[in-house]
Amino acid sequence: MAALAAFAKLPAINSATVLLVGTNEDFQEQLAETMLKEKEDFKVNIHLTRSLPLPAERDHIRPRIDLIVFMINVKSKYSFKDIESSLLHVDANFFLGKVCFLVIGACEMNQISVDVDTVLKLADCYCSPVLFCELERESTRISTARQLLRMLQICAGHVSGVSALSFSSLMGSYIDYSSIME
Repeated sequence: MAALAAFAKLPAINSATVLLVGTNEDFQEQLAETMLKEKEDFKVNIHLTRSLPLPAERDHIRPRIDLIVFMINVKSKYSFKDIESSLLHVDANFFLGKVCFLVIGACEMNQISVDVDTVLKLADCYCSPVLFCELERESTRISTARQLLRMLQICAGHVSGVSALSFSSLMGSYIDYSSIME
């Protein structure tokens, strides 16, 4: 299967698409619902998948994907390994500001199966920002949804004067420790 390409399709006017990749469907659905509840000036499309590659495209029905969020549950080695293998199916152009890693479960240190430093090294290797979130907590889920929507808006080109690459470089490997310290 071909790699998921970043610029293979033209952008949709006043619309943006995010792809949530992760093994925990409950977390994906919770985050997607929270994102859709937020009021935005553009149409938000959210697609969920457990892993990449995506199934073959028929009749060009898949929309352009503006942002990929890799959701890593550090309580599961399977989650990390699945994301690692999914990264191989993403075109390098996505890593120019259109990918981020969302780390879930880092708050409960005694239940961690994947060292957080390992995730940070992976994100650094792919030059992509990292966000930490505890999706069980509504306030943190809402805050994370808002951050992702802002990133999506920039990645889709709806913010004049700011590109996904410049925004990503401004973030660096931004780590939102506030959400796990609450």
